[in-house]
Amino acid sequence: MLIPEEEAAKRIEEIGKQISEDYAGRQVHLICILKGGVFFMCELAKRITVPVSIDFMSVSSYGDGTSSSGIVKIVKDLDEPIEGKDVIIVEDIIDSGRTLYYLADILRKRRPRSLKFCTLLDKPERRVKDVKVDYTGYEIPDEFVVGYGLDYAQKYRNLPYIGVVEGVE
Repeated sequence: MLIPEEEAAKRIEEIGKQISEDYAGRQVHLICILKGGVFFMCELAKRITVPVSIDFMSVSSYGDGTSSSGIVKIVKDLDEPIEGKDVIIVEDIIDSGRTLYYLADILRKRRPRSLKFCTLLDKPERRVKDVKVDYTGYEIPDEFVVGYGLDYAQKYRNLPYIGVVEGVE
């Protein structure tokens, strides 16, 4: 176990409070990157006190099979336009930053009022693209983690804590 459930809940509460302060008097539009981000986004949205709207995207990136090129193919696009909205992209984990970098470029062309990034977990030592993450739950070492939406072969997403899978690269 890397991050117990109680600790994760406390940190999400803190992030929700910070977002509420930063967006006081405004509405925030959360865009969840599926599938992993949904667990985190639901918990986060419950802790934001300003008006919240939500939408979802599903993206895939192409590479050589073992690493991502970061070139994004949108599998499920947004249901509503984001022009003029204060948008926060919600991710479960950011590592290389490639996918988020290209996704941000795509979304900025849709002219939101603001665009920020929020992630439960960040692996900055794996970063290859300069992506500024505005709200981070935890910086973690380069280990394979599951739980709270993160999976291994589509399993373990429903764990209420973040755990490390050993023997996986």
